[in-house]
Amino acid sequence: MVEVATRKRRGGGRAGNAQRRGGAIIEQMPWRIPVNIDRPTEPLTQEGVEAIHDGAMRILEEIGIQFLNPEALEILAEAGCKIEGETVFMGRDFVMEMVAKAPSEFEIAARNPAHNLPIGGKHIVFGNVSSPPNYFDLEIGKKVPGNRQQCANLLKLTQYFNCIHFAGGYPVEPVDIHASVRHLDVLYDKLTLTDKVMHAYSLGKERVEDVMEMVKIANGLTEEEFCARPYMYTNINSTSPLKHDFPMIDGCLRLIRRGQAVVVTPFTLAGAMAPVTMAGAVAQSIAEGLCAIALFQYVAPGCACAIGTFTSNVDMKTGAPAFGTPEYMRSTQMTGQMARYYGLPMRSSGVCAANVPDGQAMWETSNSLWAAVQSGTNMVYHAAGWLEGGLIASPEKFIMDCEVLQMIQRYMEPEVIATGPDEIALDAIRDVGSTGHFFGIQHTQDRYTTAFYQPFVSDWKNFEAWEAAGAVWTAERAHRLFKEIIGSFEAPPMDDGIREELAAFVERRKREGGAPTDF
Repeated sequence: MVEVATRKRRGGGRAGNAQRRGGAIIEQMPWRIPVNIDRPTEPLTQEGVEAIHDGAMRILEEIGIQFLNPEALEILAEAGCKIEGETVFMGRDFVMEMVAKAPSEFEIAARNPAHNLPIGGKHIVFGNVSSPPNYFDLEIGKKVPGNRQQCANLLKLTQYFNCIHFAGGYPVEPVDIHASVRHLDVLYDKLTLTDKVMHAYSLGKERVEDVMEMVKIANGLTEEEFCARPYMYTNINSTSPLKHDFPMIDGCLRLIRRGQAVVVTPFTLAGAMAPVTMAGAVAQSIAEGLCAIALFQYVAPGCACAIGTFTSNVDMKTGAPAFGTPEYMRSTQMTGQMARYYGLPMRSSGVCAANVPDGQAMWETSNSLWAAVQSGTNMVYHAAGWLEGGLIASPEKFIMDCEVLQMIQRYMEPEVIATGPDEIALDAIRDVGSTGHFFGIQHTQDRYTTAFYQPFVSDWKNFEAWEAAGAVWTAERAHRLFKEIIGSFEAPPMDDGIREELAAFVERRKREGGAPTDF
């Protein structure tokens, strides 16, 4: 039996979204888009910003980036770029002219308009773990390949938690579904189990086109309405060092031509796929990101684009990726500074290298998430559920991460630092004086239910009380909450006709063979 509060409380200082399940209450903060009220951490001097910019421009001008996409090569040749084989050389004037066309803020519409997603400015939004091939939970007790049911359960957590604002890629890869039709089944689940903003993998024409059609159906849109604003997005990675592959560029071109949003995130691991120095790794990452954004802005001026960072370091003893490190935090802050220099929204991630939902998992993820806050990130991928450097998805870790996300959300609320007469509370201090206490006075009584953040996973009992209650460790509490949430989950409403149209589209595309594969 999960140990949760049985009396009504208010989460995070405001009326919580209490969800009654079998007599228990799982308390969470209400849906809102957090606004980052802090000044960003800017480790670079102005000279440092200009040096990294110049380094990125020299990479594009002198070294070049490979585009393994013939259409992109044709477009960039038309634009006046120098092409040698598959290597493109871009002048800085062209790059800066194109990047200046990208909006600094845009909105992605969700199936439920209440869940529309502003990207840019001071907004920061969080998404679920995306793309691990493996799954771990405490009941199974080991790493196993992901399946459709596990994927669906993680989608249910994505919908359930208000601090998760968008549904990224597959929260675990359902390898029990053939790759040719996997995208059809998972997108059907995603569109019926959630009503939050959707993602499409840029992995071939058929997958991208199918997802756009399914999002259009789910939102009840005409083609004209769908193309009029972003209703979905894709995220692509460069193939570092200095390369963009065919399907990812192809997918982005397809999306921007129909008005949808793209995020370009170079995956630069310092010491392996980028220089061992953070400045060199960030300069390479900026070059890889800007050249793709320049291409997209040339094709569709003003299209919704964000630049991402996935710059971290490797363990130089083993070559394994490391996350949540001091270097990861600094590179994220540096990239945020550069994104503001270019006027682009930024994406980063909530990541760790830990293999199970333990202390290492939480301190590395917390470092990653706070780096996102400090950097002025607008869109945080993998904010809940990520383990083993992205190879494992875990529902316990998902729920534990949501506790951290709620704390960050509470930390950003302006009332926490309000300084009006009621907050300075001179009358209350005068009444208590030097001999009393604040527990029973009216000032406290009027505010005690909303004054402080109230956790749903953390256990604030002392050791003896915790031991008497069963000595349940954090991951065990999270597992029990996971079972309760999944056992009582209710999907968001969807019109029966739209659901039938979606199902019919999936069945038709399956009969047609779905997307071609190599196996």
